[in-house]
Amino acid sequence: MAESGGSVSRGTGQPSPEGAPLADTPIAAAAERASQILTPGGTGTLPRPAAPRIMTVANQKGGVGKTTSAVNLAAGLALHGLGVLVIDLDPQGNASTALGIDHRKPGIASVYEMLLDDVPLREAIQQSPANERLYCVPSTLDLAGAEIELVSVVARESRLRNALDPELLRELGIDYVLIDCPPSLGLLTVNAMVAAREVLIPIQCEYYALEGVGQLLRNIELVQAHLNKALHVSTILLTMYDGRTKLADQVAAEVRSHFGDKVLNTIIPRSVKVSEAPGYGMTIIDYDPGSRGAMSYLDAARELARQVLKENAQ
Repeated sequence: MAESGGSVSRGTGQPSPEGAPLADTPIAAAAERASQILTPGGTGTLPRPAAPRIMTVANQKGGVGKTTSAVNLAAGLALHGLGVLVIDLDPQGNASTALGIDHRKPGIASVYEMLLDDVPLREAIQQSPANERLYCVPSTLDLAGAEIELVSVVARESRLRNALDPELLRELGIDYVLIDCPPSLGLLTVNAMVAAREVLIPIQCEYYALEGVGQLLRNIELVQAHLNKALHVSTILLTMYDGRTKLADQVAAEVRSHFGDKVLNTIIPRSVKVSEAPGYGMTIIDYDPGSRGAMSYLDAARELARQVLKENAQ
């Protein structure tokens, strides 16, 4: 049995050298990181864009971390003092759930009412309980039928763009609008692309990672040509990285060779904690702020925000 008075070194069960810092243990290190993150001002400040950056988070391939990335990037930006609005355009409503928004309450105004009933953004927007700078327009199950109902609507591709109220965005201090798309290339995703200037594509570091991305890029080109000339792919985020496999490194290298400096340096690791968080109505940054997943998404949020400085320098 170890003598009292010495701390236990990492993973050995033996006393660590006298005076060794408590952060030498994984749990203590995570606690220290969480404390820094949750301390007001502990995450620092990030540059504000001159106008709100409206970004579509899209990939029609399911299970790539699209919604997870949207909500955690939003939480990371908000934690740094930026105003963020998440528009949940996926009928599953997972982004709404992760941000702690009650989107199953009867009579709630949602994206569906904005798109089809001309309900103003002011009535549909909700503040996330996680952060006063984080907002969400929730999704409900009604949105599942919107693809069909939009077919006969006038200016069907521009409904979301027309619903975004610039005055309200300024009033709330919104710096980023992140639109979480369904895993398809239907009218909801087209609405997101027409409303946005930028596309953020999450790509998982797994087999068939680029499957379907080619079709997504072709659709983006069609929207550019006919509906929104300003639209462009600005950001690629690598997700679900497993450092134990050579495949993950090969996929990351392939994506970087194809997309160049559009790929963020930060890679999101595969993490059980990240998967657990939405089940508690939380982002990983609120659920386990000292975890690797939380730190990775915070790094990605910082990198995303600093793209503004690069654009200004060009």
